[in-house]
Amino acid sequence: MLRQISEDVRANLKDRLRELRDVIRQSRHDSAGEPPPEIANLPPFPGKSLLGHAASAVDEALTIAESFIPHSRPLKVDGTMVKSLRTYFPEGDEDRQIGGERQFRRDMYYLTRAILAGYGIDNPRVHEASFSAVHTAMRKRHADLLAGATADAAATDQVAAACAALLVECLNHRPVQPGEIGSPIPSDLSVDIKCLAPVVLACGLATKADGPPEPDILEIAVLAAEVREDRIRQACAQPNAVQELTPVLATLLAHLT
Repeated sequence: MLRQISEDVRANLKDRLRELRDVIRQSRHDSAGEPPPEIANLPPFPGKSLLGHAASAVDEALTIAESFIPHSRPLKVDGTMVKSLRTYFPEGDEDRQIGGERQFRRDMYYLTRAILAGYGIDNPRVHEASFSAVHTAMRKRHADLLAGATADAAATDQVAAACAALLVECLNHRPVQPGEIGSPIPSDLSVDIKCLAPVVLACGLATKADGPPEPDILEIAVLAAEVREDRIRQACAQPNAVQELTPVLATLLAHLT
């Protein structure tokens, strides 16, 4: 229990530090983007320009410091990074489950950012802590679906049902907050579906695959999700979203595997 709490604290701390770094970068004197509201709304005064130079100095100092700190940031984000549901939701003791949760939120974070970058969405905020909450919700609310999807020789419908529940939980927790720091979150789920549906579909493909996933599995998932985006959006808007979404994902999985 204490280890899980420490993992949650770690994820939240990383999210807050990333947001702070974004604010600093937006505040640089040579930044091409709009300064954050905290700086832009300040009244003119002689030392205001010094704030931008100070932010630039802090940003450069943090960049130098990061170069000396070991980190697990992937060198490349592609389909080989996608894991199966068996990896993310393993059976076994607490150590294995915490390891699966850590792998899940890390992979989801980088995969989601990669898809957003492919759509040209600038400076997205993606919260690891929200993916941690998604993982917890899946274990508590959809244990039966996970058991079916992670069993040996799981049927396509079983994998699709677990993936449907995973997408619905992702949309409920909204780990993606596009836009600059301080900008409002879009009220609809269009951006969320565009980036999260392919990630979930890729997890389903990895679960159905006999061996390790191919590098282009993420690109394939993006294209497939785009083709069925309207249908996915309609299913997610229904009260019984998991049930409505399952046949949509099952069809995609059957055609792609």
